[in-house]
Amino acid sequence: MGTGAAETSSRLASRRALEALRNGVPNGDAVAVLGCNQPSVEREFNSMLARFSGESDMADSGLGMLVAGEFGAGKSHLLSYLETQALQRNFVCSRVVISKETPLFDMEKVFKAAVANGRVPGITGHMVEEIAQTLEYSSQSYADFFVWANRDDNGLHRIMPATLLVHEKDNDPELLNEINWFWAGEKIQLKSVRDGLSHIGQRQAYSFRAPTARDMPPQKLRFLLELIKAAGYRGWVILMDEIELVANYSVLQRARSYGELTRWLGHAADEKYPGLIVVGTVTAGLAELVLDTKEDRDKAAPRLRARGRDTDNLASARAETGMRLIERRIHPLDDPDDATLSLLYEKLKDIHSRAYSWDAPDIDRGIAQTRRPRIRSFVRRWINEWDLRRLYPELEPDIEVTEVRFRYEEDTTLEHPASDDPGSATIHEADGSARGPESRPARRQV
Repeated sequence: MGTGAAETSSRLASRRALEALRNGVPNGDAVAVLGCNQPSVEREFNSMLARFSGESDMADSGLGMLVAGEFGAGKSHLLSYLETQALQRNFVCSRVVISKETPLFDMEKVFKAAVANGRVPGITGHMVEEIAQTLEYSSQSYADFFVWANRDDNGLHRIMPATLLVHEKDNDPELLNEINWFWAGEKIQLKSVRDGLSHIGQRQAYSFRAPTARDMPPQKLRFLLELIKAAGYRGWVILMDEIELVANYSVLQRARSYGELTRWLGHAADEKYPGLIVVGTVTAGLAELVLDTKEDRDKAAPRLRARGRDTDNLASARAETGMRLIERRIHPLDDPDDATLSLLYEKLKDIHSRAYSWDAPDIDRGIAQTRRPRIRSFVRRWINEWDLRRLYPELEPDIEVTEVRFRYEEDTTLEHPASDDPGSATIHEADGSARGPESRPARRQV
């Protein structure tokens, strides 16, 4: 690359970084130039990455951590940085933002979001499709995976190893695509799987009825983890942002969310996900709000137990564990000191100068304030002032900073369509109908 082309590339990368920082949505360029100023979190994360080797697992289950900081403290930037580190260490990586469309209490939706946003090291494309194409059926890693998938004690429904065998032996692109999407969290028609088994002469080897819909998300997570490792990757890192949204849920949904947090962070005693690493972010003070102010420590788990079903008793025990994790196992983000802010200022000044081919002037850094705003406020104020000074040299900018506060009131629009018992519908093979709170005709899909 010539000097002129290199300068153009550097200028464009600097502009992309500035645009991301202006909008508070960090991208790879911003992370590359700013790095990470959270050494304790980075050390813990690297320790979790190191627990999984390329050939065997040093840990028998998933690993996880929660980090906490105020709005604008740099939580999203931190996750972007951790993502780059994980990809460089040959981990598949996913970013999931907890939202109305992706509620924490619904494992199926969180799983599908993780797959949809998955990134495979060095490859661009749909996560499951790319991983499936990477499989080497003659390798020892695939042979070990196939043997594991067909074991009777792995907790998988027989449809999972059946689809794996069809994927290996059949060459129908439409069916293979359907299986890829099934592994990614979508439904599949039983007839498609059975026809595929018949086509490869294995119909009698895999006899099964339709599984319960509730059981599939954890099984698909376990299966996909082993598929990822069989394809030569070290594991799967899932980065969950804005978990504090649980504060807007109803008490029953919060209770289920605490239970799901237990699962994702690797603390569910009866479920093992070796190769899974989850890092979640919450706002500082979430534990005090939901456990004390909203009284979830006393109310959440009993609300589940009061329903009197075995599944709710299990969810109740997990909810108690999840609340303890929120209360005792959170890593607070370090507040930036003067040296960190000064270094950040110099980096941004250099980026702005390169982005617009000018010498960005020195401005009031605001570091000496007694009550400091969050680091995002520093970043955006500096960038905005340099923007104004570049465009209007005679102007003396007067920038006002307003603190953004997160609202924690319960939001009824977050109610799950089947929040009373998510995932309870069972697909019955006999007539292909869905039996649940609202019976209605359905296709024979699982």
